[in-house]
Amino acid sequence: MDGTLTGLFVISALLLMFSILKSTRTAKIERNHIDQIHISLMKEINAVQESVRNTELDIEVAMGENGIHLTSDEKIFRRGVLDLFKRNYSMESIAETYNVSKTEIEQLLAPYQIVRDEGRKVANEN
Repeated sequence: MDGTLTGLFVISALLLMFSILKSTRTAKIERNHIDQIHISLMKEINAVQESVRNTELDIEVAMGENGIHLTSDEKIFRRGVLDLFKRNYSMESIAETYNVSKTEIEQLLAPYQIVRDEGRKVANEN
């Protein structure tokens, strides 16, 4: 009986050591995988940041070449107005949002508006 109990105890100790080694190896593999994902994600983030910086510089160059000098508040205002326009807000609601006149919003958005009825006029003229 003592031999059987001792044998079971030794087998259980060996299985415990094997389990610990196996879980340590698995954890190490998982950490390496997570590190690789983290590195690739950081590379992508750096690429996006570089792209944003380049875009900002391109905009600064274009604005400088065209003689447009806006303060940061004016840039934020125009960006907000254009964002609302692109999301199909009406001119009246955009004007109300920023407490400005509708004509000022219309003048600001004039370069961004596309005449949409031209195709219908041509099709209906025949």
